[in-house]
Amino acid sequence: MTTTVLGIDSSTQATKALLVDAASGEVLEERRAAHPDGTEVDPRAWLSAVDEAAGPLLERAEAVAVGGQQHGMVLLDAQGEVVRDALLWNDTRSAPQAQALIEEMGGPEASVAEIGSLMVASFTAPKLRWVRDEEPENALRAARVLLPHDFISLHLAEQGTTAFTDRGDASGTAYYSTATEEWKPALVELALGRSLELPRLPGSPQEVMARTPGGAAIAAGTGDNMGAALGLSLSEGDVSVSIGTSGVCAMVSPTRPNDATGAVTGFADATGRFLPMTTTINAARILEAGRALLGVSHEEMAQLALASVPGAHGVTLLPYFDGERTPNRPDARATLTGMSTATTREDVARAYVEGLLCSLADGITALEDRTGTAAARITLIGGAARSQAVQQLAPAIFGREVTIAPEGEYVALGAARQAAWALSGAEEPPTWSISGSRTIGAEPTPEVLAAYRELKERTESWS
Repeated sequence: MTTTVLGIDSSTQATKALLVDAASGEVLEERRAAHPDGTEVDPRAWLSAVDEAAGPLLERAEAVAVGGQQHGMVLLDAQGEVVRDALLWNDTRSAPQAQALIEEMGGPEASVAEIGSLMVASFTAPKLRWVRDEEPENALRAARVLLPHDFISLHLAEQGTTAFTDRGDASGTAYYSTATEEWKPALVELALGRSLELPRLPGSPQEVMARTPGGAAIAAGTGDNMGAALGLSLSEGDVSVSIGTSGVCAMVSPTRPNDATGAVTGFADATGRFLPMTTTINAARILEAGRALLGVSHEEMAQLALASVPGAHGVTLLPYFDGERTPNRPDARATLTGMSTATTREDVARAYVEGLLCSLADGITALEDRTGTAAARITLIGGAARSQAVQQLAPAIFGREVTIAPEGEYVALGAARQAAWALSGAEEPPTWSISGSRTIGAEPTPEVLAAYRELKERTESWS
């Protein structure tokens, strides 16, 4: 008889649920439900989406785990009611609070020593400080703070369950220490001005943390990027480049990163290792902005870009449309430069694709520099990785071969793999193979990346 597990991805845009064969990793059934748009969302909408997408599959699973968008702040009162809408990772209103907290902690080096990363607006702690500053009545009402995946895991658990999380997602809060592997309640008090109840941490990555009302095991869950690493079965030195709502370059590492510049965040992963990462706020929406500007479909956008030449005849895009996290320019806007009367639609399309890929290339370089490890393998995933222009230009701009993973919901698959791991209790996650990957190479175009970096440097003082 087949043993099945359920993996859930509660992303910014939707809930995806996969029912998976625990032994082989074969996806047996998939369901999806949309989320409201915006950077500030009533988290109860996620529960409705989970019920719609995962509810019909849950009774068929022997274990379940949730991968969720990182950093989001879910505040609950003493009765477990939502205090205010959740502030998501891509809400940058708390940038001044992040800077203030860094200074109060003793500066960038102290921030990295304490939490493993240089704090930015995306993290949870600055959002708590924003609530203290702007909504003092909500700060006083709050009793607990959860991450999005914690909130959903608790919803799936039997009544009376104590909230729980994992080290991977916890490492993006700015009140968890990746050095000592424990919460730092004093940092919550520093941020909010008072203490809050924090979720329980597992003793091991594969611990069964709770049960559903039907008796299925619930694993700790994790952040979406940690879940994707599990779903892709990344080994040490492998880099995943996810091009979705955000652009994420993540490398599995056995050592704790230490980058006071903030270019690389020193997150933990879901296996006991680390997941140094660079993250951009602007990713797939860069292509969407280009498509809308030119009035074409995504397929036509790719065709236009491929019809131009490397460097787009001198046109360069710095794609910080909605501010940026890496580099940390929350108030920045996009810059398109180098146009002349000879500039064509093809050149503009090419500049948008190249701008996206140059931003990600900087992320890969930062990972290699900060870890001292050359990328063993680069794998592209995410919705925008399906673009033919992205696939063909990526190896040229990265200057090395890339692997195109087959289309799939890797965060949900990683959550399913974690659920299967918890069910087995084994030392390591189950071995699941992914078929259908393709490796692509191209002649390197270092001049494109050089022009991008020159524009990035020239505009540093603009915002």
